[in-house]
Amino acid sequence: MKRLLFLCAFLAVCLVSGAQESVTKQGWNFGALPAVTFDTDLGFQYGGLVNLYHYGDGSRYPKYDHSIYLEVSRFTKGSGINRFNYDSDKLIPGLQTSVDISYLSDRAYDFYGFNGYDAVVNKDWYDDEAADYRTRMFYKYDRKLFRFKVDLRGDLAGEKFDWVGGFNLLNFKLDYVDIDKLNKNKDDEDMLPPHDQAPGLYEIYREWGIISDEDANGGFVPTLKAGIVYDTRDNEPNPMKGMWTEAVLLGSPEFLGGEQTFTKLTLIHRQYFTIIPNDLSFAYRLAYQTTLTGNVPFYYQTQMITSVMKSSTSEGLGGANSLRGILRNRVVGDAVFLGNVEARWKFARFQFMNNNFYMGLNAFADFGRVTNKIDVDKSNINVPAIYPSPLESYFDNGAEAMHYSFGLGLRAAMNENFIIRCDYGMAADERDGDSGIYIGLNYLF
Repeated sequence: MKRLLFLCAFLAVCLVSGAQESVTKQGWNFGALPAVTFDTDLGFQYGGLVNLYHYGDGSRYPKYDHSIYLEVSRFTKGSGINRFNYDSDKLIPGLQTSVDISYLSDRAYDFYGFNGYDAVVNKDWYDDEAADYRTRMFYKYDRKLFRFKVDLRGDLAGEKFDWVGGFNLLNFKLDYVDIDKLNKNKDDEDMLPPHDQAPGLYEIYREWGIISDEDANGGFVPTLKAGIVYDTRDNEPNPMKGMWTEAVLLGSPEFLGGEQTFTKLTLIHRQYFTIIPNDLSFAYRLAYQTTLTGNVPFYYQTQMITSVMKSSTSEGLGGANSLRGILRNRVVGDAVFLGNVEARWKFARFQFMNNNFYMGLNAFADFGRVTNKIDVDKSNINVPAIYPSPLESYFDNGAEAMHYSFGLGLRAAMNENFIIRCDYGMAADERDGDSGIYIGLNYLF
């Protein structure tokens, strides 16, 4: 919590200056930041990012003609982001075009099992204050992900109804946590033991057959998507009124050459209400995602499908982009429900160095659960002495229920589009963890 308060004070000191008038932007404008942030799940981030905006002649400001986002950063817990993102409605006249090319590495990707509370999460097995081999690495595996993504959006009927389409090429590489790398330069008493002495949940699930040999090392997942969108927002980065509703069908058909064939459906409704003009609004998001056909690889089940991706990842449930304060990927199922509600207050506006700024505060509550469970075959389960605790330490069948979290956040926005986000969320149930601090870009929805 101290880190969150420090960041809030730092942003306020850096940004509070200048007059109240708004300046219309033209041509190129950019926001650049050293990527020095913090995420409870990922650790401290270091690196850099830049977001370039082209506003043309300024007649559409704050809407831009082109956006180019570049980021190269690393996290102290082993993750890395290498990302290029381009967004424009001018590249192809009449179409909103988004292109994303990313390489995301995570030496300790969170894995807590399937079906929410049905999978028991033992705090003593991941808490940094624990004193045995399960500390930090029991609920982890190594994941590397390459992504090439193109999203298109065009008019369907009038200005409010649009169609969306696109394709996504994902290549997952999975492995055990690299214990040798983590042990590098450590004293003997601080070293983690090898996998054959201290298997993690990923290794245990593989041996029990819950994770199949076909899925265990990852694979290639190409997908196509199509959908419809109803959009009446008055401002895309932070609407004060309107709604944004979408239905998206995504499939990985056999002819694309993926590891598995499947079809998923996502329904998302977002709505925004003005409480005090220009200053205070209320917003909520409701989302439902389900598998319609086929078998989805376990490593793809964390992917949350949307018409457009606003951050480097769209994964959950649990963590910075879904259930803030709840362990990352805590809630994984074949179908999931997600809800977020926020009160958003812009408490200060000013001009600084010929740019328009505002500061904002948020109060939020998040909730979600598994609505259709992944089938977990326990027929091959054997618990030898090397594994921690009895079988009841892994499964609590029928325990799944709604997961809740709540918290506060700070926003600092430049020219309406470049928005720094800082949230502190707390889990309502200790089975979901304790709390989380998340610093990144853009409003959650």
